[in-house]
Amino acid sequence: MKRLLALLVPVVLSVAACHTTEAGGGTKPAQEAAAPRAHVGTDPGGVGMGTALAPRAGNQLAAFAGGCFWGVEDLFRQVPGVKATAVGYTGGHTVSPTYPEVCKHTTGHAEAVLVEFAPTEVSYDKLLEIFFKNHDPTTFHRQGPDVGSQYRSEVFTFSEEQAAAARAIIAKEQARLGKPVVTQVSPIPAFYKAEEYHQQYDEKSGTHSCAIGLPT
Repeated sequence: MKRLLALLVPVVLSVAACHTTEAGGGTKPAQEAAAPRAHVGTDPGGVGMGTALAPRAGNQLAAFAGGCFWGVEDLFRQVPGVKATAVGYTGGHTVSPTYPEVCKHTTGHAEAVLVEFAPTEVSYDKLLEIFFKNHDPTTFHRQGPDVGSQYRSEVFTFSEEQAAAARAIIAKEQARLGKPVVTQVSPIPAFYKAEEYHQQYDEKSGTHSCAIGLPT
């Protein structure tokens, strides 16, 4: 497995889902290397290729798109109360998309992170707060150096209660920032799990790979 991973990482870097923090654009500096988080699972909702999602008893699901999904997933895997995460594609029209297809910006899909969490340990409102604090919701189809519809800011919801919470924090953020927030709020359609080399990428590579642009 280690040998396979060693071979995969250089390949993935050559077709990176996001730019490194060497790029400009007001992004945050790299942090310390990511450590494996064995206590956080990798199968939220029994995620598959567009199959029905169902959280474990007592848990709930959430989904967020905020640029390169490597960094967004790494962010949520550090949140106490998050039980499992996976990266994938959603919000588009192509069935069972591949990463190269999504990169062409013709599928309509966003790079997204599916999160399974325990609401008794972390609230959905708290997840929203973390999400908005860690990306720029004012840039249309862009996060830092990453440009294109797959990098859009969007909250995919599993209930009207989640949608209402998302709209409320958008209004709050727009008032705080004093400029339009372009984050979309949509009921989640089919979610397609991304290729295995994208899953928990920062933990596999031992880096915080993606620069996350923040609003000023």
